[in-house]
Amino acid sequence: MGRLTTHVLDTAAGRPAKGIRIELHRLDPSGARVAGGPLLALAANADGRGDHPLLEGAALLAGVYELVFHAGRYFTGQGVALSNPPFLDEVVIRFGIADPAGHYHVPLLISPYGYSTYRGS
Repeated sequence: MGRLTTHVLDTAAGRPAKGIRIELHRLDPSGARVAGGPLLALAANADGRGDHPLLEGAALLAGVYELVFHAGRYFTGQGVALSNPPFLDEVVIRFGIADPAGHYHVPLLISPYGYSTYRGS
C-alpha cells in the first residue's frame, strides 16, 4: 500500500521542528492547486512528523503535489529574531508521485536561512 510521509528537522536548533504548520496540496494538470484548499493541514508532532501518513492507499494518486512548510511562523514562535520580511517564510516543495503503490517520504531540513530536501525511504 502506497503512502506519503514527511518530517521536519530544525537544523539551527538540532531538533525536530515540533509545531511547524504543514499543508499538502494537489496540483491539476495545468500546475494550479486544486480548488478547495489543502488536502490536509497539520502541526508537526514532537518528532517533527504527522501522527499518520499524509496520504495512503487509495487516497495516494499519481500526480503532482506541493508541501508547504510555514517556516517563518515556526521560527518566530521559537523566539528566533527574523528579518522583516523573513528570508524564508513559506517553503514550498513541489514533487511528483509516479507510483502510487510506493512509499514517498519528503523530509525537510531547515534553518532560518536555508533548507534541503530529498526523497527519503
